[in-house]
Amino acid sequence: MPELPEVDSARAVIERHGLDRLIVDVDDTDSYVCRPHAPGDIHAALVDRTLSAVHRVGKSMWCDTSALADSAIAGPALGIHLGMSGKIVIADPDGAEIDGGDYWERGRAAGDYRYSRFALTFADGGRLVLVDPRRLGRVRLDPPVERLGPDAATITAAQFRAVLARGTAPIKARLLDQHAIAGIGNLLADEILWQARLNPARPVGELAPDEVKALARATRTAIAAAVRGGGVHTLPVIPFRQAGATCPRDGAPMARSTVGGRTSWWCEREQPLP
Repeated sequence: MPELPEVDSARAVIERHGLDRLIVDVDDTDSYVCRPHAPGDIHAALVDRTLSAVHRVGKSMWCDTSALADSAIAGPALGIHLGMSGKIVIADPDGAEIDGGDYWERGRAAGDYRYSRFALTFADGGRLVLVDPRRLGRVRLDPPVERLGPDAATITAAQFRAVLARGTAPIKARLLDQHAIAGIGNLLADEILWQARLNPARPVGELAPDEVKALARATRTAIAAAVRGGGVHTLPVIPFRQAGATCPRDGAPMARSTVGGRTSWWCEREQPLP
């Protein structure tokens, strides 16, 4: 499931190969992925423009678009959300994949775009494609990114303290709230809490100052490691989120429950409830 590190990898793909290329066609015919736009709306808004910059906050990504040749007014932002299975692929004019990484390459032949949900075609014949088997991604113009909280990779200590300063919500629910901190998903939250040795069900208002500091350190450490490793799935505790598994740090059983509406795993010994 794409989380902040995977979305940042997709952002980097666009930055390397998708910018400053003239858009001559747009496939926006999937009205579910491109909602609320009708087929043809995104096409009309983007043809004859270029992607001029690409940004990411949390798990949300969007591209600035250039002005038309006869105008000084920049185009709309193009928001691309990967959903649970989305991937950005850049293909050359022959259809061969030139960038996109190997996030879910297993079982899919190169150049197989049967799950293409949205695509830009450039003047040189190359394409930028949102490949999404589960059709849970989203493409829209001018997405409301101003509603997002501070990015989990760059959140300051003061911002982090403010997010966890008060309330009765479980820690994990607050970490997953994209309006509070943008970018933490279910797996990343479990990793962060495991590193900080905190139970996911602890109410945020009961955290001591040193526990908030430990949580902030764990957030920075987990995100940096996931970016280096190529995704959240490479983090230490993730393979042990399963029945019968033991904690890779101390060998105690891994416990499972639902916290904040999401399946959660933690070490019975090092992450107890007080």
